[in-house]
Amino acid sequence: MASISFRDVTKMYEGAERPVVPNLNLEIADKEFIILVGPSGCGKSTTLRMIAGLESITSGELYIGDRLVNKVPPKDRDIAMVFQNYALYPHMSVYKNIAFGLTLRNVPKDEIDKRVHEAAKILDLEHLLERKPKALSGGQRQRVALGRAMVRNPAVFLLDEPLSNLDAKLRTSMRSEIARLHRRLDTTFVYVTHDQTEAMTMGDRIVVMKDGLIQQYDTPKVLYDTPCNLFVAGFIGSPQMNFLDVTIAAEGGKMFAILNDDKLLIPEPKHEALKPYIGKQVIMGLRPEDFCPLEELNEYNGISAKVDFCELLGAETNLYLYVGDKKVIVKMPSYVERPTTEYVKAPAEMKRSHFFDKDTELAICH
Repeated sequence: MASISFRDVTKMYEGAERPVVPNLNLEIADKEFIILVGPSGCGKSTTLRMIAGLESITSGELYIGDRLVNKVPPKDRDIAMVFQNYALYPHMSVYKNIAFGLTLRNVPKDEIDKRVHEAAKILDLEHLLERKPKALSGGQRQRVALGRAMVRNPAVFLLDEPLSNLDAKLRTSMRSEIARLHRRLDTTFVYVTHDQTEAMTMGDRIVVMKDGLIQQYDTPKVLYDTPCNLFVAGFIGSPQMNFLDVTIAAEGGKMFAILNDDKLLIPEPKHEALKPYIGKQVIMGLRPEDFCPLEELNEYNGISAKVDFCELLGAETNLYLYVGDKKVIVKMPSYVERPTTEYVKAPAEMKRSHFFDKDTELAICH
């Protein structure tokens, strides 16, 4: 069993004014694929390194399975770690790099050979076993690093931004390879990234972190559809959610979001949550894809905007607009004709709107 449990774990570096990870409580189930995501300096890599035993814990308890591992050295934790820079030995062949950890543990040679060839077959490295790392591409080197971790049959895989040194095309293919590897090995994966696209496409659940604190911990769909606060809403999704300051108004049994000279009709299911905010300013969020086709424009869903520029992305086009001084991105299919005028009315899909408290930045309703 390879569940992982953080119980009131704090990490404080000597001389620092505040903890890099304060009072972390996190439960990772056996065989889950968990993604730790957040901006640089949010504490995600430190959290991973505490699991590995590469960072000591200042206070609290860390369990792997039923075992308290605070004082257990890395080599005895039954974990394997894959680093951002691959950490391959340049003078060794691919075979020897993959076999290195087993050789140190005095595993019999025939068992080493069996495990190396099994891993090489899974990772499509069989034809490269005699090559040195300098003769490999970035993707091949990353697969060697994965192979070196695999042959140890660890209870937990730890991956620290393993794809950040690869180009965009390789990152896409390696994402699917790692996800497939998790299904095949059926063990616990903890994966650190700052790339929310990786997080959304690979993880069973995602831990969104900021300043060492967990903001939200849930499935990719829940995070995307119902972010708990403004930070998660802005961090998850690419391009990120658009945020606009609106005033909530009630009139004739209906509720509106007033945005400059536009009145946007708020769907009835959101009314109860927004009642305390009538007459007050809140932040309305709309994802770039949450706009209607132009032919669905009506008097209560149009947002007046100035056209900045269009960005053609093949199947899609990002339309950059200004609503007052706020930049807004609208994502639309490329077959839709681009605006030919300087000013447009962008029809908002208000049933997909999100509202956030301006002071607390917490979600009001979705």
